[in-house]
Amino acid sequence: MSGFLLLMAQAVIYFAVMTLVLRARRSIGIGVFVCALGVMHFLETYLAAVFFIELPFGLISPGSTVMFSGKLAMILLLYIIEDSETVREPIYGLLIGNALMIALVLLLRFYEPAAGLSHLGPDLVLIDHVGVLMIWGTTLLFLDSLAIILVYELLARRWRGRVFLPILVSLTLVLTLDQLAFFSGLHLVAGTPNSALFGGWIAKMGAALTFALMATAYLRWVERMPAGGEPGGTAKLLGKLTYRHRYEELLSASVTDPLTGALNRRQLDSSGPAHIAQAAAEGRTLALVLVDLDNFKQVNDGFGHQTGDAALRVTVTALRASIRPSDEIFRYGGDEFVILAHGLIPEDLPAYAERLRAAVARSGQQDPVPPLTASIGAALYPRDALHFEGLFAKADQRLYEAKAHGRDRAAATDLD
Repeated sequence: MSGFLLLMAQAVIYFAVMTLVLRARRSIGIGVFVCALGVMHFLETYLAAVFFIELPFGLISPGSTVMFSGKLAMILLLYIIEDSETVREPIYGLLIGNALMIALVLLLRFYEPAAGLSHLGPDLVLIDHVGVLMIWGTTLLFLDSLAIILVYELLARRWRGRVFLPILVSLTLVLTLDQLAFFSGLHLVAGTPNSALFGGWIAKMGAALTFALMATAYLRWVERMPAGGEPGGTAKLLGKLTYRHRYEELLSASVTDPLTGALNRRQLDSSGPAHIAQAAAEGRTLALVLVDLDNFKQVNDGFGHQTGDAALRVTVTALRASIRPSDEIFRYGGDEFVILAHGLIPEDLPAYAERLRAAVARSGQQDPVPPLTASIGAALYPRDALHFEGLFAKADQRLYEAKAHGRDRAAATDLD
């Protein structure tokens, strides 16, 4: 069999078997596909280091040309028909599994093989070479997997409705960079001749074309790609691929109220004194406004807690629409909210508080939320207090004065 036919036969068999497993993922589970994708990584690296086919344009490694290129094509195909949260599973699984294998093999260097089995002794030089290449290849595989998805998504958005071109170009670009990077490791570790650089690149370009054609055929006639791409921009996609969005979700959950989306009391307690310090350092004022819904227990008792929850949500929405982008809103208690606003002059504070009172009154006119009113107390640093606790206490005092004067009032100064 000629070298060219060998490579083509391997590519067709590889793609056919892997897509068969991929197609059956709904019935046998995605884990089967992920395992099949991962078990060949050692063989890929081993063949890339020791097994070459000589073609007219240079030396070709089936491990690098077919198996590695095919793996990237499979990762891209999985992303296209699923999503970023699914495809990141094999990406991180391969990284962790290969790192573990390398660590376990390195530990074997601390033990001498059994003397009576010297004829079966391991080729430690080869193991060392392959181990170094495994580290380098695993790192490149991780980076290549992220890169090919990001590049494809950018191209797919530009060439909407096209399938073949985004796949081909993304495979071509990423495999070109991979060839340059992986060959540098091969040359340093195994002394691979320079003829393998150009020959390997030509072969990988052929692999990119072959796998792009087969992937396009699969998406057109076997399993159609879903309409639309990954929602959000490139930054959001990268965040999902790198689990960054999980960190952001956890961070958001730790500082926000899950019902209303306002910042929570814990965040107010921790950031309140910092706001005072910032205002003092910048020579600015800091307003603290307390908003307390009037007779809110009657809403829960008369209309039910679901309606009460809806009332809290629309209240926060109304308050947020009435404050400046730099202002912050916190849910302090069940039906109490705190707003911090930098830079208000004393003369503007009453109008600011009144605007919030009116916003709450308007929010209660939305079905199914019953009419709502709020009593408001406001205080200003440094006029009313020099410390956060004192500022809060002064706003609280004015809040109760507003309630005592009939509710549905905003008090930014002491009432008579």
